[in-house]
Amino acid sequence: MGENEKDTTDEPKDEPPVDAPEETEPEPEAVVEAEAAAEAEEDADKPRWTKRALRWAAVAAVAAVVAVAGWEGWLLYQQHQTDVAAEQALDAATKYAVVLTSIDTNALDQNFTEVLDGSTGEFKDMYAKSSTQLRQLLVDNKATAHGVVIDAAVKSATKDKVEVLLFVDQSVSNLAVPDPRIDRSRIKMTMEKVDGRWLASQVELP
Repeated sequence: MGENEKDTTDEPKDEPPVDAPEETEPEPEAVVEAEAAAEAEEDADKPRWTKRALRWAAVAAVAAVVAVAGWEGWLLYQQHQTDVAAEQALDAATKYAVVLTSIDTNALDQNFTEVLDGSTGEFKDMYAKSSTQLRQLLVDNKATAHGVVIDAAVKSATKDKVEVLLFVDQSVSNLAVPDPRIDRSRIKMTMEKVDGRWLASQVELP
């Protein structure tokens, strides 16, 4: 090896410089205080919104309870009206069935008046049209009859219209059969409320 040549084996190699970490500048105190104030205001608003939400929820719950109670009350009232109508119509139909199935040739005018007075609509029109012929038939045969309601029940009911089923025993006598005999009948009577009175609008013998 020549004298002018240097041995560079043991000399350290130059390494690339390492970047020093950047130093972050501290936030100004005004910014920090503003952020803290905003967070405090947001936290303060939360209880107010919570209270408002709870208050509206309570109001909505009360309104729902009142609405349900009102609806149930209306249904109960409607059912009560229907029950009262059924009871009144059943009583009126029972009394009218006796009038309809009882005949006294010595008091036909009274019989016919009572039948027409307790009827309405279709049945009243039909009975009025046939009353003259029926009257003569009863007089000619000296017919008498007396009806007794054995059982009666409401088939269907609304507050203005009620269907009633009646079982009637009718004791009948006439010139051909002077000894009274019992005729058992089933009557379906439709009662309608007219001017506060329960009147028979249809009478059927099913």
